[in-house]
Amino acid sequence: MKQGRRQEADMTDRDGKFAGDDPFEIIRGWMREAEASEVNDHNAIALSTVDASGMPNVRMVLLKEVEADAFVFYTNYGSAKAQELDHAGKAAFVLHWKSLRRQVRVRGLVSREDGPQADAYYRSRSLKSRLGAWASDQSQPLDGRASLVAKVAKVTAQQGTNPQRPPFWGGYRIEPTELEFWSDGAFRLHDRFRWRRENSMQPWQITRLNP
Repeated sequence: MKQGRRQEADMTDRDGKFAGDDPFEIIRGWMREAEASEVNDHNAIALSTVDASGMPNVRMVLLKEVEADAFVFYTNYGSAKAQELDHAGKAAFVLHWKSLRRQVRVRGLVSREDGPQADAYYRSRSLKSRLGAWASDQSQPLDGRASLVAKVAKVTAQQGTNPQRPPFWGGYRIEPTELEFWSDGAFRLHDRFRWRRENSMQPWQITRLNP
C-alpha cells in the first residue's frame, strides 16, 4: 500500500488498538498494557460529579473492576463524592495513561454496589486499610492527624483482626451510555472513537470524531 493510501486508511479504519466489538474488552486490553508501563496506579480515574447546585467536582479514585457492562469503585457513603453520586445518579470519569498516550472518557448512570461483591472486595484489602475505612469520616473536618490516629487505635480495639465491612462503606457501579477512546496522533491528528447507547439492551453506535 502506498504511503498516502496507508495514512488515509489509518484515519478511517478502526483497527489495531481500537479493534473489537466490545468496548470493555478493549479497555481491559489497554489497562493490561498500562499496568506494564505506568509506574503507579494504572487504574486511577479522574471521577467527575456535580453537587446539588450543579457545581462540578473532580477527584482521583481507583477503578477496581471492569465488568461485562459497567465499572466499579469503592468509597465511603458519607463522602462528598458519594452524596453527589446519590443525588445526581450520573457521573463521568477519565482513564489517562501518559506512558501510552491514550485515554478513555466515560459517562453513565450510577448505582450502588452494596452487597456480597462489596463484602468480597473489602475482605481483599489489607487489615490496616479495612480498619482505616472504619476510622475515617471521609470529607468531614478533622482537627489534626493525631485525632485520626487515635480513632484508628480505637476501632482496632473494637473491631479486632477480622472487621466486617462498615455499613457506610461500599461500591458504586457506573453503567456507561457513552465512552470515547483517544490515542495520540502525529501533528495532533489524534484518533478518537465514540461509542454511544441509551442502555445495555441497545447496540453501540460507533463514530469516529475529529481530533
